[in-house]
Amino acid sequence: MSVLPSLTRSLPGPRRFRLPGSEHWVLWLLALMIGLLSVAPLARLVWAAVAPQGVPDSQRLFELLATPRVLRATGNTLLIALASTALALVLGTLAAWLVALSNMRAKAAWVFAFILPLMIPPQVTALAWVQALSPSSVVMQALVALGLPFDRGGPPPLYSLGGIILLLGLHNAPLVFLAVRAGLQRLPAELVEAARITGASPLHVLLTVVLPLARPAIFAGAALSFVAAAGNFGIQAMLGIPGRVPTLITLVYQQLNTTGPGALPDMAVLSLLLAAITLGGMLISNLLGGRRDVRVNGSTQPFTQSLGRWRLPVECAVWLLMVLILLLPLSALLTTSLTQGFGQALNLQSLTLLNYRNALFDYPAVRHAFFTSLGLTLLAVAILTVMALFMACFLSWRRSRLVRVLHLSSELAYALPGVVTGIAALLFFLKPLPLVNVSLYGTVWIILAAYLSNFLALVLRPTLAGFARIERSLDEAAQLAGAGFLRRMRDIVLPLVAPSAIAGAILVFLTALNEIQVSILLVTSATQTLGPTIVFLDEGGSSTLAAAVGCLMILLVVLLMLLASWLARRYRGVLPWQV
Repeated sequence: MSVLPSLTRSLPGPRRFRLPGSEHWVLWLLALMIGLLSVAPLARLVWAAVAPQGVPDSQRLFELLATPRVLRATGNTLLIALASTALALVLGTLAAWLVALSNMRAKAAWVFAFILPLMIPPQVTALAWVQALSPSSVVMQALVALGLPFDRGGPPPLYSLGGIILLLGLHNAPLVFLAVRAGLQRLPAELVEAARITGASPLHVLLTVVLPLARPAIFAGAALSFVAAAGNFGIQAMLGIPGRVPTLITLVYQQLNTTGPGALPDMAVLSLLLAAITLGGMLISNLLGGRRDVRVNGSTQPFTQSLGRWRLPVECAVWLLMVLILLLPLSALLTTSLTQGFGQALNLQSLTLLNYRNALFDYPAVRHAFFTSLGLTLLAVAILTVMALFMACFLSWRRSRLVRVLHLSSELAYALPGVVTGIAALLFFLKPLPLVNVSLYGTVWIILAAYLSNFLALVLRPTLAGFARIERSLDEAAQLAGAGFLRRMRDIVLPLVAPSAIAGAILVFLTALNEIQVSILLVTSATQTLGPTIVFLDEGGSSTLAAAVGCLMILLVVLLMLLASWLARRYRGVLPWQV
């Protein structure tokens, strides 16, 4: 009761800084923005695919989907998504078990290293692995010295269907890890101890108690991995295009580059096919996973299993895994960035910092792409953080049917592959906007609109976690003292939820600054962004410069992750790499 008098003294009376109906105006402004940025472009995409001439044409849809190249691309997409998800499930579930249930040491450092590949742009990951397994690399020379068969004159082994599956599985394993770890952390120790008292072996307990209870989390991780694999442009383009492994996402990219906007109706059909595959995968995962909430009686004290005499060997094995999947490709990328030409051995004669100088100062295209990405990302972060604050407030305290629809729309826009968002933005903003008669096509503003549509859910989730820790009585006390909605948000809610909102903003910054899925179809020669630049440099033969840009992007990612960890150090679980 002591809070109310202090708030009464510190806040103004009812007539000061109070906008009539401000809460309703904010809600409808959110609805307008989400409707224009997410709902309307997706509706335009569906209409363009079904009726490009204004009349539904089912025969055209059948003829397009039945063409051999589309059938082959669809089959490759499904195979890549399923196989890479299987690999990610094995690695992610094993990692989650070690972190959540075992007594492995140095968990925080290992989790940070395990999550790092997820934060690195996929095109940089593909570039690093290609250079690590190139014919002139130290790794491949060692394999040849061991007598393993390898065609030194042939293409790198990653330019294949198997190479794409391998890299996507490694890249998406952290997604499975995050979902399964969350499920295992809620596993009650009482059930496991009861099974052990009856004489069940650790393996029997794992198969009959732990995994069945974690099944919803495992299938949730599988859904995340499936969607990410099907919509990952960076790895599929960097490996699939030169390896002649077509997928739906690369088919859309190549067709638009060849034909231009005239191919948009057909590409809208392929985008909807890709969206149907990803949403179908999520639906099947939800059905197989069953109920997401496992209710048990008793305490929720987490179960911990001792590794015993196997602890040191297991710790050595998991850190060796980190060396193989993280340090090996990144060291190759660093080596390439420090040489004068691709394939050269790094020594005192070939060592140079010229690639970094070109990337930072002397290469206008890279500098322009960096500042374009930086400006767009900062603007998107600022707008999305404000939107997420109000959206989280409505979802937490004033939930209504409209709010639930807006939340579903933002989650759907984030779940769909970025290429689908890009095609939808192209179709919706291709013609001049009504009333103002201004076209966003070919400008940076269409990229900004796609960012706002695609990344709202990313900043919203940590912000919702912050609202879950706030006592609503503080807001109600301020309301009784006469403070309006906007004043309460500024003086009461914002200081309390700021760390979580900032953590979400940094996640958006990390994702948007280096992303490629959304902007690859929206960039032009005058509006390049940083993510697609890696692909364009590598395709143009500037592999050493592309490696330098990739190393700088990785350094920026690590610094921002450390900054986010420092800002959210008091809020456990806000950031995905926190233990």
